[in-house]
Amino acid sequence: MMQIGSTLPAHNLHLFRARRASFQCSGSPLNPCNRSVIQKPDSLSTEITKKHLSNLEKLLQKQSKNSNPPDPEPALTESTTGGENRARGILEGLNLSRVWPEMKAVEEMSPRHLNRLQRLLSKSPEYSPRNNLGSRWREYHGSNDWAGLLDPLDENLRREVVRFGEFIQAAYHCFHSNPATSTEETQWPRHVALPDRSYRVTKSLYATSSIGLPKWVDEVAPDLGWMTQRSSWMGYVAVCDDRREIQRMGRRDIVIALRGTATCLEWAENVRDLLVPLSEEKEKSKEIDGQPKVECGFLSLFKTRGTHVPSLAESVVEEVKRLMEKYKGETLSITITGHSLGAALALLVGDELSTCAPDVPPLAVFSFGGPRVGNRAFANRLNSNNVKVLRIVNSQDVITRVPGMFVSEELDKKLRETGAGKLLNTLDNNMPWAYAHVGTELRVDTKMSPFLKPNADVACCHDLEAYLHLVDGFLASNSPLGRMQRESLWRLLNEQRSNVKRLYTSKAKALSLNNLEREMSMSTCLPSPS
Repeated sequence: MMQIGSTLPAHNLHLFRARRASFQCSGSPLNPCNRSVIQKPDSLSTEITKKHLSNLEKLLQKQSKNSNPPDPEPALTESTTGGENRARGILEGLNLSRVWPEMKAVEEMSPRHLNRLQRLLSKSPEYSPRNNLGSRWREYHGSNDWAGLLDPLDENLRREVVRFGEFIQAAYHCFHSNPATSTEETQWPRHVALPDRSYRVTKSLYATSSIGLPKWVDEVAPDLGWMTQRSSWMGYVAVCDDRREIQRMGRRDIVIALRGTATCLEWAENVRDLLVPLSEEKEKSKEIDGQPKVECGFLSLFKTRGTHVPSLAESVVEEVKRLMEKYKGETLSITITGHSLGAALALLVGDELSTCAPDVPPLAVFSFGGPRVGNRAFANRLNSNNVKVLRIVNSQDVITRVPGMFVSEELDKKLRETGAGKLLNTLDNNMPWAYAHVGTELRVDTKMSPFLKPNADVACCHDLEAYLHLVDGFLASNSPLGRMQRESLWRLLNEQRSNVKRLYTSKAKALSLNNLEREMSMSTCLPSPS
C-alpha cells in the first residue's frame, strides 16, 4: 500500500511528522506505525462483520448473474414473482429505511415500483401504440356523439383526446417562445414544434381585440408590449401529410389548434360576458327556438380584423377552403381543439366552418376546460349543423361553470322535465346571462388522481397539463386513475409541483431526479398562463 508520506512534498514532510507525533491514534488497523498501541478487536464482532460482508457479496453477485433487461409488460409467472421476492429480500436485508427516513413503511420500495416511478419521472414517454382506426374513425370523431365510448373510456379515444390536447400544448409553447407579433411574420406560418410529425402547419391564426389600451401604457412598459398588443398569434392550422398515418386514421385530418388567454386585452375581452346576437342573418331562427347569441368578448376576438392580419374567422375559413380544394376527392375530417379561451373560440370556428361550403367534411370539436359560450339557441344551432362537440371538464375547474347563472346543466334539465320548459325558454330569450353548454361531456376529477393533492388550487384544476394527466389515467367515472401512458407525472412535477403530493416529490428527490427542471427543452419559455 502506498505510504501517505510519499505523496507529500519533501519540504513539508517535517511538519506532517510533527503533527502526526502529537496525534494519538486509538487503534486504527490502517495505521502501521501505531501497531503497538492497537487494541485487539473483539473476535466475535469481527466474525459477524465478515459473515455479513460475505453474504452481501454473494447476493450481489447472484443478482448480477441473473439480471436480464425487463420486458415492458412482464407476465405474472412464478419466475417473475420469485424474482420480485428475492429483490424485496435484498432491499429488506439492506435496511433501506435508514437511507430514506422520510418514507413511510407502508410505501412499497421494491425495484418494480421504483422503476415505474422513474419511468413516470423521466422525459422519455412510454411507447403507446396507436391502433388502426380504419372504418371506425367516424365513431371516434363523434358521429354518434361518442355513445358507449366515454364510461368506461375507450382506449383508442383516450389516445386521440390526449393527442389533440398535445396540439394545444404546441400552440402554447410556440406563442411563449415569441409572444410579440410583427408585421413581417404574419405573411408566413410560424414554425411550431408539433407533437405529431405526420402533420404539417399550413397557416398561422391571429385573434384581434376590438378594445385597446392607452399609448402611455406601452411607454411605461415597452418590454411588455406584447401584453397590450391588439393582434396576437392564437394558433395554427395543420394537415396530416403522412401516408401511413392517413391509412391508420382512415382519412386525412385537418387540425385547428387554439391556445388559451395570454394577453391583457384577451383577459379584458373575457369579462365582456353579455350575450349578443351571433349574426344579423340569423334573425329568421328567432321564431323557432330563439336567436343564437354568444358572449360579446369571444365574438369580438373572433370577428375583429387587425391592422395587418385578417380576422380569425376569415383566416380559418380561407385556409380550410384551400385545403378542401387541394385534397378534393379524398376522405377528409376537420378537428378543432382548444383550451380555455381557445375552447370557446373553437365552438365559434366550428359554427363558421359548418356553413362555409356545401360539402364540409365531418366537424368535431375537442375542448379542454372551456367556459360557456352562448345561449341554448346557439347550442341547438351547432347540433342542427352537425358540429360534434366533446367537452373535457374537470369537476374542480371553476372556469367550466362560467359565464352565466350558477345553475348546473343537470338542474336545468330536471326543471325542463317537470314542465317549466316554457318559462325557462322565455328566460333564455330575454336574460343577458342565459348561457348553456354544448355537446357531450367527459368529466374527470382532480381528486381521483393519486398524484395531485385533493385541495389543488384553481390554477392547477384549470391547467391543460392537469387535464391531460387526468384523461391519460381515466378509466371510468367510479374508478381511480389507472396506468399512465405518457410522461404526465414529469410534466406535473415541473408545472404543478406545489400541487403534487409530497409522497412523489420526496421520492423524486430520493431518486436524484430533481435536476429535471434544468433539462427541460422549453426552459427559456414563459410559464403557461393556464
